[in-house]
Amino acid sequence: MISYDEATSRCWAEVDLSVLMHNYRSALGHLKPPTQLICVLKADAYGLGAPRVAKRLWEAGQRMFAVASFNEAAEVRRAVPDADVLILGLCSEAQLHLAIRQGMLLTVFSEDYAKTVIRVAGQVGTKARAHIKLETGLHRLGMMPPEAANAIMRIRDSGQVAIEGLFTHLALRDAASDRAQIELLTACRDTLLQRGMRIPMVHALDSIGMVRYPADHLDAVRTGAWLYGVCPKRYEHPEESQLALTVKTRIAQLHHVPAGECLGYDETHPIHRDSVIATLSAGYIDGYPRLNSKGEVEVCGKRAPVVGLVCMDQMMIDVTDIPEAREGDVVTLLGGSIGVDDLAAWGQLNRNEALARTGKRVPRIYLEDGQVVDIIDTLA
Repeated sequence: MISYDEATSRCWAEVDLSVLMHNYRSALGHLKPPTQLICVLKADAYGLGAPRVAKRLWEAGQRMFAVASFNEAAEVRRAVPDADVLILGLCSEAQLHLAIRQGMLLTVFSEDYAKTVIRVAGQVGTKARAHIKLETGLHRLGMMPPEAANAIMRIRDSGQVAIEGLFTHLALRDAASDRAQIELLTACRDTLLQRGMRIPMVHALDSIGMVRYPADHLDAVRTGAWLYGVCPKRYEHPEESQLALTVKTRIAQLHHVPAGECLGYDETHPIHRDSVIATLSAGYIDGYPRLNSKGEVEVCGKRAPVVGLVCMDQMMIDVTDIPEAREGDVVTLLGGSIGVDDLAAWGQLNRNEALARTGKRVPRIYLEDGQVVDIIDTLA
């Protein structure tokens, strides 16, 4: 493990595992047994670091996770070898060999893909474990009902696939279309049951659906954003999902710039006064949006505006009105008074994206109860 001083020398992220646990427990509080929680760890746990997040959730009793790709699943399995991991997306044939051999859960979203899974399972000599995905209105991945029931029966009859789940994903356009999607899913489940096939786990809802449709939790709910502090908008209890990630950097240099000058690569926003400009050791490759004289950060407990065009590795802020700012001071890019809604709005980003953009060269410092419990730097 690298030292704290080394990890905080340039730009770093602090992951508060106590907040993660708060969000996890509040998510469980929305569910009634026997509904299960599937914790979504895709995109490196939305930037918080999937391996360490998986370990902490496992310690808390969580047993099932979901990711987008085989590589993400393999990373989670290395951290938590006994975890059940659902791969939500496409796998290559080579990856299918490994995933089936290792007992990972596959998402089967078409009969053509199912044929590949069946063939590979035969080659491996082990039944593939799978959840079937239905296309109910998002128009992304999934089998089309009502024909899907016949296809699912054929997949089962191959003898090469253990079908453990059936699911869809809501488009969340409006309540009526959400209801129609859920009804398509449950109708397929009921049709299969009438034919003698019971699906063990049926699920439709994500974090937003979890709080919006408590009567439709079914057998499981897939929760990602909620765990990390992206609370559904307009939800009346935002304290239940708190931001677990803080991104910080340091002032590398302070310099005086006369009025009329442009900063960095910008040539359209000359400053209107003689200014004290602080150059920060973070840029868009670290995850901060490539803003141009837009947005704010927090330094010395005060807000300071971003000025000039954010560069790959550095960015500038105006600290003229913060005379106490010094070289080496910590600057908060996300967290403190800078909420994920703020950062997303400035960068015209989805809030999940605002978290997940945090770059891999940014060390993650894990805290619990105010104490550093781990430091992970993937480039160290």
